[in-house]
Amino acid sequence: MIILHADSNHPTLIQQLAAAGHENIEAYDQSPEQILENQHLYDGIVIRSRFRIDRDFLKAAPNLKFIARVGAGLESIDVDYAKERGVALFSAPEGNRNAVGEHTLGMLLSLFNKLNQADRQVREGLWYREANRGVELEGKTVGIIGYGNMGKAFARKLQGFDVKVVCYDILDGVGDEFAGQVSLEEFRRQCDVVSLHTPWTPETNRMVDKDFIAAFAKPFWLLNTARGKSVVTEDLVAALHSKKIMGAGLDVLEYEKGSFEHLFTEGEVPKALQELLVLENVLFSPHVAGWTYESHIKLADTIARKILDHFKEASR
Repeated sequence: MIILHADSNHPTLIQQLAAAGHENIEAYDQSPEQILENQHLYDGIVIRSRFRIDRDFLKAAPNLKFIARVGAGLESIDVDYAKERGVALFSAPEGNRNAVGEHTLGMLLSLFNKLNQADRQVREGLWYREANRGVELEGKTVGIIGYGNMGKAFARKLQGFDVKVVCYDILDGVGDEFAGQVSLEEFRRQCDVVSLHTPWTPETNRMVDKDFIAAFAKPFWLLNTARGKSVVTEDLVAALHSKKIMGAGLDVLEYEKGSFEHLFTEGEVPKALQELLVLENVLFSPHVAGWTYESHIKLADTIARKILDHFKEASR
Protein backbone atom coordinates (compact mmCIF):
# COMPACT_ATOMS: atom_id res chain seq x y z
CA MET A 1 0.00 0.00 0.00
CA ILE A 2 0.91 3.65 -0.35
CA ILE A 3 0.43 5.42 2.98
CA LEU A 4 0.38 9.18 3.44
CA HIS A 5 1.55 10.62 6.78
CA ALA A 6 -0.07 14.00 7.43
CA ASP A 7 1.61 14.44 10.83
CA SER A 8 5.03 13.49 12.09
CA ASN A 9 5.30 10.63 14.58
CA HIS A 10 8.02 8.49 16.07
CA PRO A 11 10.21 7.09 13.24
CA THR A 12 9.40 3.51 14.24
CA LEU A 13 5.96 3.87 12.64
CA ILE A 14 7.31 4.48 9.14
CA GLN A 15 10.14 2.00 9.70
CA GLN A 16 7.75 -0.82 10.57
CA LEU A 17 5.41 -0.06 7.68
CA ALA A 18 8.34 0.16 5.23
CA ALA A 19 9.79 -3.12 6.53
CA ALA A 20 6.45 -4.76 5.67
CA GLY A 21 6.75 -3.51 2.09
CA HIS A 22 4.53 -0.43 2.21
CA GLU A 23 5.48 2.90 0.64
CA ASN A 24 5.30 5.96 2.91
CA ILE A 25 4.72 9.54 1.79
CA GLU A 26 5.59 12.24 4.33
CA ALA A 27 3.34 15.29 3.84
CA TYR A 28 3.74 17.13 7.13
CA ASP A 29 3.51 20.59 5.58
CA GLN A 30 0.79 19.91 3.02
CA SER A 31 -2.70 21.31 3.50
CA PRO A 32 -5.77 19.05 3.26
CA GLU A 33 -6.40 20.54 -0.19
CA GLN A 34 -2.88 19.70 -1.36
CA ILE A 35 -3.22 16.17 -0.01
CA LEU A 36 -6.52 15.68 -1.84
CA GLU A 37 -4.95 16.77 -5.13
CA ASN A 38 -3.07 13.46 -5.10
CA GLN A 39 -5.60 11.38 -3.20
CA HIS A 40 -5.70 8.78 -5.97
CA LEU A 41 -2.09 7.87 -5.18
CA TYR A 42 -2.50 6.59 -1.62
CA ASP A 43 -4.43 3.85 0.15
CA GLY A 44 -4.26 5.09 3.73
CA ILE A 45 -3.63 8.21 5.77
CA VAL A 46 -1.99 8.57 9.18
CA ILE A 47 -2.89 11.65 11.21
CA ARG A 48 -2.68 13.09 14.71
CA SER A 49 -4.82 16.22 15.04
CA ARG A 50 -3.61 18.74 12.46
CA PHE A 51 -6.90 18.80 10.53
CA ARG A 52 -10.29 17.14 10.39
CA ILE A 53 -11.18 14.37 7.98
CA ASP A 54 -14.79 15.21 7.30
CA ARG A 55 -17.42 14.00 4.86
CA ASP A 56 -16.14 16.25 2.05
CA PHE A 57 -12.60 14.95 2.47
CA LEU A 58 -13.82 11.35 2.41
CA LYS A 59 -15.97 11.94 -0.66
CA ALA A 60 -12.92 13.32 -2.47
CA ALA A 61 -10.79 10.28 -1.59
CA PRO A 62 -12.69 7.27 -2.99
CA ASN A 63 -9.64 4.97 -2.92
CA LEU A 64 -9.01 5.42 0.79
CA LYS A 65 -8.84 2.08 2.64
CA PHE A 66 -7.94 3.27 6.14
CA ILE A 67 -7.38 6.23 8.44
CA ALA A 68 -5.10 5.82 11.44
CA ARG A 69 -5.00 8.40 14.22
CA VAL A 70 -1.91 8.26 16.40
CA GLY A 71 -3.82 9.17 19.55
CA ALA A 72 -6.65 8.01 21.76
CA GLY A 73 -9.77 9.40 20.08
CA LEU A 74 -11.35 9.65 16.63
CA GLU A 75 -13.29 12.90 17.10
CA SER A 76 -11.39 14.59 14.24
CA ILE A 77 -12.86 12.04 11.80
CA ASP A 78 -16.42 11.68 10.51
CA VAL A 79 -16.57 8.15 11.88
CA ASP A 80 -20.07 7.28 10.71
CA TYR A 81 -19.45 8.30 7.10
CA ALA A 82 -16.04 6.63 7.05
CA LYS A 83 -17.61 3.35 8.16
CA GLU A 84 -20.36 3.79 5.57
CA ARG A 85 -17.65 4.08 2.93
CA GLY A 86 -15.91 0.96 4.23
CA VAL A 87 -12.85 2.85 5.47
CA ALA A 88 -11.09 1.07 8.35
CA LEU A 89 -10.36 3.27 11.37
CA PHE A 90 -7.52 2.82 13.86
CA SER A 91 -6.65 4.70 17.04
CA ALA A 92 -4.15 3.98 19.81
CA PRO A 93 -5.53 4.56 23.33
CA GLU A 94 -3.38 1.67 24.53
CA GLY A 95 -0.29 3.67 23.58
CA ASN A 96 -0.62 6.54 26.05
CA ARG A 97 -2.92 5.15 28.73
CA ASN A 98 -0.07 4.62 31.22
CA ALA A 99 1.16 8.18 30.68
CA VAL A 100 -2.34 9.55 31.29
CA GLY A 101 -2.74 7.46 34.44
CA GLU A 102 0.54 8.72 35.89
CA HIS A 103 -0.14 12.35 34.93
CA THR A 104 -3.60 12.28 36.49
CA LEU A 105 -2.21 10.88 39.74
CA GLY A 106 0.52 13.52 39.73
CA MET A 107 -2.02 16.31 39.34
CA LEU A 108 -4.13 14.92 42.17
CA LEU A 109 -1.22 14.66 44.62
CA SER A 110 0.06 18.11 43.66
CA LEU A 111 -3.37 19.65 44.24
CA PHE A 112 -3.87 17.93 47.59
CA ASN A 113 -0.45 19.05 48.82
CA LYS A 114 -0.38 22.50 47.16
CA LEU A 115 3.02 21.69 45.68
CA ASN A 116 2.98 24.21 42.86
CA GLN A 117 1.78 27.02 45.09
CA ALA A 118 4.36 26.17 47.77
CA ASP A 119 7.16 25.96 45.20
CA ARG A 120 6.38 29.43 43.83
CA GLN A 121 6.25 30.93 47.31
CA VAL A 122 9.56 29.45 48.48
CA ARG A 123 11.25 30.76 45.31
CA GLU A 124 9.98 34.20 46.33
CA GLY A 125 11.46 33.80 49.81
CA LEU A 126 8.10 33.06 51.47
CA TRP A 127 7.87 30.27 54.07
CA TYR A 128 4.12 29.81 54.60
CA ARG A 129 3.63 26.51 56.41
CA GLU A 130 0.04 26.81 57.59
CA ALA A 131 -1.14 28.18 54.24
CA ASN A 132 0.31 25.09 52.59
CA ARG A 133 -1.14 22.46 54.90
CA GLY A 134 -2.07 19.50 52.68
CA VAL A 135 -4.93 17.02 52.38
CA GLU A 136 -4.33 13.26 52.52
CA LEU A 137 -5.63 10.91 49.87
CA GLU A 138 -6.17 8.12 52.39
CA GLY A 139 -9.82 7.43 53.13
CA LYS A 140 -11.14 9.34 50.12
CA THR A 141 -13.39 7.99 47.38
CA VAL A 142 -12.04 8.60 43.89
CA GLY A 143 -14.61 8.44 41.11
CA ILE A 144 -13.71 7.83 37.47
CA ILE A 145 -16.10 8.79 34.67
CA GLY A 146 -15.33 6.78 31.56
CA TYR A 147 -13.79 3.44 32.42
CA GLY A 148 -11.89 2.58 29.27
CA ASN A 149 -8.15 2.52 28.66
CA MET A 150 -7.38 5.81 30.41
CA GLY A 151 -9.77 5.35 33.33
CA LYS A 152 -8.50 1.85 34.02
CA ALA A 153 -4.89 3.03 33.92
CA PHE A 154 -5.61 5.71 36.53
CA ALA A 155 -7.46 3.21 38.73
CA ARG A 156 -4.47 0.88 38.68
CA LYS A 157 -2.16 3.72 39.76
CA LEU A 158 -4.36 4.31 42.81
CA GLN A 159 -3.88 0.80 44.16
CA GLY A 160 -0.93 1.84 46.31
CA PHE A 161 -3.15 4.24 48.26
CA ASP A 162 -5.78 3.52 50.89
CA VAL A 163 -8.65 4.84 48.79
CA LYS A 164 -11.95 3.57 47.48
CA VAL A 165 -12.22 3.74 43.69
CA VAL A 166 -15.56 3.72 41.86
CA CYS A 167 -16.38 4.21 38.21
CA TYR A 168 -19.33 5.32 36.12
CA ASP A 169 -19.66 4.43 32.45
CA ILE A 170 -22.48 4.29 29.89
CA LEU A 171 -21.50 0.66 29.22
CA ASP A 172 -22.48 -2.03 31.69
CA GLY A 173 -20.05 -4.50 33.20
CA VAL A 174 -16.83 -2.50 32.87
CA GLY A 175 -15.88 -2.49 36.56
CA ASP A 176 -12.98 -4.66 37.69
CA GLU A 177 -10.77 -5.36 40.69
CA PHE A 178 -9.43 -1.81 40.55
CA ALA A 179 -12.76 0.08 40.49
CA GLY A 180 -16.31 -0.92 41.33
CA GLN A 181 -18.93 0.25 38.83
CA VAL A 182 -21.81 2.20 40.37
CA SER A 183 -24.88 4.08 39.18
CA LEU A 184 -24.62 7.81 38.51
CA GLU A 185 -26.70 8.51 41.61
CA GLU A 186 -24.36 6.44 43.80
CA PHE A 187 -21.34 8.01 42.12
CA ARG A 188 -22.60 11.49 43.00
CA ARG A 189 -23.26 10.44 46.58
CA GLN A 190 -19.85 8.93 47.29
CA CYS A 191 -17.14 10.84 45.45
CA ASP A 192 -14.52 13.15 46.95
CA VAL A 193 -12.57 13.24 43.68
CA VAL A 194 -13.99 13.11 40.14
CA SER A 195 -11.68 12.28 37.24
CA LEU A 196 -12.85 12.51 33.62
CA HIS A 197 -11.60 9.93 31.11
CA THR A 198 -14.28 10.21 28.44
CA PRO A 199 -14.03 10.85 24.68
CA TRP A 200 -15.56 14.01 23.24
CA THR A 201 -19.03 13.06 21.99
CA PRO A 202 -22.41 14.80 21.84
CA GLU A 203 -23.17 13.19 25.21
CA THR A 204 -19.98 14.45 26.90
CA ASN A 205 -19.90 17.88 25.28
CA ARG A 206 -20.33 20.47 28.10
CA MET A 207 -21.23 17.58 30.39
CA VAL A 208 -19.76 19.16 33.54
CA ASP A 209 -22.04 22.16 33.97
CA LYS A 210 -23.70 23.80 36.95
CA ASP A 211 -26.43 21.14 37.17
CA PHE A 212 -23.91 18.31 36.99
CA ILE A 213 -21.81 19.91 39.74
CA ALA A 214 -24.77 20.72 41.99
CA ALA A 215 -25.96 17.10 41.93
CA PHE A 216 -22.98 15.89 43.99
CA ALA A 217 -23.67 15.26 47.66
CA LYS A 218 -20.46 16.85 48.91
CA PRO A 219 -17.70 19.16 47.66
CA PHE A 220 -15.23 17.39 45.39
CA TRP A 221 -11.98 17.80 43.48
CA LEU A 222 -12.12 17.69 39.67
CA LEU A 223 -9.50 16.25 37.32
CA ASN A 224 -9.78 16.52 33.54
CA THR A 225 -7.19 14.84 31.35
CA ALA A 226 -9.79 13.94 28.70
CA ARG A 227 -11.29 16.70 26.54
CA GLY A 228 -11.65 20.38 27.40
CA LYS A 229 -15.07 20.86 25.86
CA SER A 230 -16.55 18.42 28.37
CA VAL A 231 -16.33 21.10 31.08
CA VAL A 232 -18.17 24.44 31.03
CA THR A 233 -15.47 26.83 32.23
CA GLU A 234 -17.87 29.49 33.50
CA ASP A 235 -19.67 26.95 35.69
CA LEU A 236 -16.38 25.49 36.91
CA VAL A 237 -15.17 28.93 38.01
CA ALA A 238 -18.41 29.54 39.90
CA ALA A 239 -18.10 26.18 41.66
CA LEU A 240 -14.48 26.89 42.61
CA HIS A 241 -15.50 30.23 44.11
CA SER A 242 -18.35 28.61 46.07
CA LYS A 243 -16.08 25.73 47.20
CA LYS A 244 -18.44 23.15 45.69
CA ILE A 245 -15.34 22.15 43.74
CA MET A 246 -12.34 22.23 46.08
CA GLY A 247 -9.74 22.37 43.34
CA ALA A 248 -9.18 21.34 39.74
CA GLY A 249 -6.39 19.71 37.76
CA LEU A 250 -6.84 20.57 34.09
CA ASP A 251 -4.71 19.17 31.29
CA VAL A 252 -7.30 20.30 28.74
CA LEU A 253 -9.39 23.44 28.33
CA GLU A 254 -12.66 24.34 26.66
CA TYR A 255 -10.94 26.88 24.43
CA GLU A 256 -8.34 24.66 22.76
CA LYS A 257 -8.16 24.52 19.00
CA GLY A 258 -9.12 21.21 17.46
CA SER A 259 -5.46 20.46 16.72
CA PHE A 260 -4.69 20.69 20.47
CA GLU A 261 -1.52 22.58 19.52
CA HIS A 262 -2.86 26.04 20.39
CA LEU A 263 -5.04 27.27 23.22
CA PHE A 264 -7.33 29.81 21.58
CA THR A 265 -9.56 29.45 18.60
CA GLU A 266 -9.52 33.19 17.94
CA GLY A 267 -9.88 36.57 19.59
CA GLU A 268 -9.20 37.66 23.13
CA VAL A 269 -9.01 35.51 26.24
CA PRO A 270 -12.56 34.65 27.39
CA LYS A 271 -13.58 36.17 30.71
CA ALA A 272 -14.19 32.78 32.35
CA LEU A 273 -10.69 31.65 31.44
CA GLN A 274 -9.19 34.89 32.74
CA GLU A 275 -10.81 34.15 36.10
CA LEU A 276 -9.73 30.50 36.07
CA LEU A 277 -6.09 31.37 35.39
CA VAL A 278 -5.68 33.36 38.61
CA LEU A 279 -7.15 30.78 40.99
CA GLU A 280 -4.57 29.18 43.29
CA ASN A 281 -6.49 25.93 43.65
CA VAL A 282 -6.27 25.14 39.94
CA LEU A 283 -3.39 23.28 38.31
CA PHE A 284 -2.83 23.43 34.54
CA SER A 285 -0.83 21.53 31.94
CA PRO A 286 -0.97 22.03 28.13
CA HIS A 287 -2.69 18.82 26.96
CA VAL A 288 0.36 16.70 27.72
CA ALA A 289 -1.06 13.98 29.99
CA GLY A 290 -0.39 11.36 27.32
CA TRP A 291 2.65 13.16 25.91
CA THR A 292 5.73 11.33 27.22
CA TYR A 293 8.89 10.05 25.55
CA GLU A 294 7.68 6.52 26.18
CA SER A 295 4.15 7.09 24.85
CA HIS A 296 5.62 8.62 21.68
CA ILE A 297 7.05 5.20 20.87
CA LYS A 298 4.11 3.19 22.21
CA LEU A 299 1.58 5.15 20.12
CA ALA A 300 3.57 4.58 16.93
CA ASP A 301 4.06 0.88 17.73
CA THR A 302 0.35 0.44 18.42
CA ILE A 303 -0.74 2.04 15.15
CA ALA A 304 1.83 0.15 13.10
CA ARG A 305 0.70 -3.14 14.63
CA LYS A 306 -3.00 -2.41 14.05
CA ILE A 307 -2.48 -1.45 10.39
CA LEU A 308 -0.29 -4.46 9.65
CA ASP A 309 -2.50 -6.92 11.52
CA HIS A 310 -5.68 -5.66 9.85
CA PHE A 311 -4.43 -6.00 6.30
CA LYS A 312 -2.63 -9.24 7.00
CA GLU A 313 -5.96 -10.66 8.18
CA ALA A 314 -7.84 -9.11 5.25
CA SER A 315 -5.46 -10.73 2.74
CA ARG A 316 -6.09 -14.26 4.04
